Amino acid sequence: MEKLAVISPAGVQVVEQKTLAPRLPDLAGKTVAEIWNGVFKGDETFPVVREMFRRHFPRTKIVPYTEFPFFPGDDRPHAQHEVARQIAALAKEKGCDAIISGNGA
Repeated sequence: MEKLAVISPAGVQVVEQKTLAPRLPDLAGKTVAEIWNGVFKGDETFPVVREMFRRHFPRTKIVPYTEFPFFPGDDRPHAQHEVARQIAALAKEKGCDAIISGNGA
């Protein structure tokens, strides 16, 4: 019987994982930004998410992705960090307390 070697397509972890930012205890009265990089139908899913927020958190203000510049994805870590800094600064400027930065399957 022949043995086969199996290699994971996920690869090995090459970046040290950081801790997550603390979660807001409540979204009532908060301002939440939507950020979309053009992937996976955000133009269709964000309106649904927005409506869900309105139902569950009626005092929450949503700043739609259309009020932010388009930030396409980039595979280079340095570029990703720079875009993240720009998005965070703009969200802070708009008074956002939180960001929805991903959606999809």
